[in-house]
Amino acid sequence: MMRSINPYTGEEIEKFKQDSKSEVNKKIKKADKAFEFWRMLSFEKRKQYILKVAKVLASQKNDFAAVISKEMGKPITQAIAEIEKCVWVCQYYAENAKKHLAKENIKTDAAESYITYEPLGVILAVMPWNYPFWQVFRFAIPALMAGNTCVLKHASNVMRSALNIEQVFKDAGLPEGCFENLLISSKKVEHVITNKRIKAVTLTGSKPAGSEVAALAGREIKKTVLELGGSNALLVFEDCDIDKTVDICVQARFQNTGQSCIAGKRLLVHDSIYLEFIEKFITKVRELKSGDPLEEDTFVGVMAKKEFAENLESQLKASLKKGGKLVLGGKRNKSYFEPTVVIDVKKTSPIFKEETFGPVIGVTPFKNDMEAIDLLNATNFGLGASIFTKDLARAKAMIPHIQDGAVFINGLVKSDPRLPFGGTKESGYGRELSVAGIREFVNIKTVVIQKG
Repeated sequence: MMRSINPYTGEEIEKFKQDSKSEVNKKIKKADKAFEFWRMLSFEKRKQYILKVAKVLASQKNDFAAVISKEMGKPITQAIAEIEKCVWVCQYYAENAKKHLAKENIKTDAAESYITYEPLGVILAVMPWNYPFWQVFRFAIPALMAGNTCVLKHASNVMRSALNIEQVFKDAGLPEGCFENLLISSKKVEHVITNKRIKAVTLTGSKPAGSEVAALAGREIKKTVLELGGSNALLVFEDCDIDKTVDICVQARFQNTGQSCIAGKRLLVHDSIYLEFIEKFITKVRELKSGDPLEEDTFVGVMAKKEFAENLESQLKASLKKGGKLVLGGKRNKSYFEPTVVIDVKKTSPIFKEETFGPVIGVTPFKNDMEAIDLLNATNFGLGASIFTKDLARAKAMIPHIQDGAVFINGLVKSDPRLPFGGTKESGYGRELSVAGIREFVNIKTVVIQKG
């Protein structure tokens, strides 16, 4: 039995009976059967189904968002924005999938040669709780538009959201089996991965989870895409627009209560503006309203589970022992963690070298461009980085030296259906979104035809 607990009230919301092994096998078989029909549909037919999905999402966004807020504590306005982004990804792939997967003619010495992009079959998605709708839709929509079918193993604490997602596809009229939700715990994922009908696996989550799933899939010779953790740097130069940069950095760190892989977790500030920037940053953080996630003016809610807050507290205490100075926050109350700022953070500090999945940010000064790049890359993660400067030539010159999957100049790192999303190092491999994302789960087939 899996339980959904409201992290703000501590009350049990709902219980879910896990699927048995035979029920799981039946759902996978159903998805495999649906694939034989779904793959033969034209892009235009699939497009009409996915546009209906977008309409269902838009019409029920407030209800879906309320469930998200109750299950994992996301502030309601941010939960609504998450659903709206899912609508966007539906619309993007409905309009662009055909172009992204069009046959490509290649000139060779043969009479005819070309590349086609064909669906693989049933794709398993193992998804996290922090963006319970968006993480699923950014995988499922391109996979479906490519002609695949999907089975979902969602995080155990957001099973009502998982069931709501499954219902969206049913309400949109997709053929039975195109999207199946598995009500199982993480311990039962191995049985799914080894099922012969599962052709590939995508996972968004932690390094340990990704490593385990990749190892299982690797033994089965099944492709994986991993989107794992991050420790993104916010690199602030002395010539930036300070007030604007402060606003962006506050949002980058504290939206979704800091529970985001692409949040700006390490604030690197040029020493000539270090004190001024910190003062303005702290002032803005103090203005963030914490409270009930269902209230519209709440910006910082609670962490999804009490144990997550406890782990963050341990990282903070260890970092203070390493010489970091606490200048704001630092207190925990059950699942709530105050927005927290620690300055003078060293590279050896846990909140510098580890991922902090909550509303805590460490601030580190630097003196020159070379030191800035060294600090930015001094992490095992490589998801994204932000650079703040008015000197665009300076910023562009740095881009080749940054080891991350994305670099944003004068903006926070965020995913966009039009652009590839993914990381390097322990942040994973493969890409989601854009043309790169839809081509992850297809057979890229070479065809060469000689005259008879």
